[in-house]
Amino acid sequence: MAAIYAASALAVAVGVGLAAGGITTAAAGLRYPVTADDAASAWVALDSLEVKGRAPRTGYDRDLFGQAWQDVDRNGCDTRNDVLARDLTAVTFKPGTGDCAVLSGTLADPYSGQPIAFERGAETSADVQIDHVVALADAWQKGAQSWSPQVRAAFANDPANLLAVDGPLNQEKGAGDAATWLPPHKPFRCRYVIRQIRVKAAYGLWVTAAERDALARELGRCEVVSAPGG
Repeated sequence: MAAIYAASALAVAVGVGLAAGGITTAAAGLRYPVTADDAASAWVALDSLEVKGRAPRTGYDRDLFGQAWQDVDRNGCDTRNDVLARDLTAVTFKPGTGDCAVLSGTLADPYSGQPIAFERGAETSADVQIDHVVALADAWQKGAQSWSPQVRAAFANDPANLLAVDGPLNQEKGAGDAATWLPPHKPFRCRYVIRQIRVKAAYGLWVTAAERDALARELGRCEVVSAPGG
């Protein structure tokens, strides 16, 4: 079990370079640079994933992954606000919360490629949601059933596995894996599958044959640069 806790820390570390905050905006639209090293390490990680069938979803419940949006890093802010603050620009915070509670901001949405305004409490606030890139139900069917409650809670709050995204697209994705759902915004797909691969490898989750084929196909389409922004 100690190895899985170590994997959790690794998942946080490897996710940093692929965070939504790394998005750059250009005249041609949103760009998501991936280096040759990023792609090469993703291929290695993909090859390390066990391939087998999906386990039954029997017994799955969101509550098995702990209370939603804990403060697992003990910085005084819950995970949802941490991710909003990381992924949005022009962020404002609720006074008196120590720059924790995000009131507003703008998301350069990686799933749709469109900007989305966020305002806490507004009727449109659900337009921005936090997605588990590797869905919790998908993880449950591919290894998480054997985890302790502590590891499942760490996984559910791991910033390497979380992105602020378009709400309706997040709902459309549901518990889909790469074989059943990919972001409509094709320029982001390489970064998306790299993140999924790294998280699954870090936590020892497996993939189905169809999922592995889909991940490999998208990796093969990655356009790499010599350095981020290059």
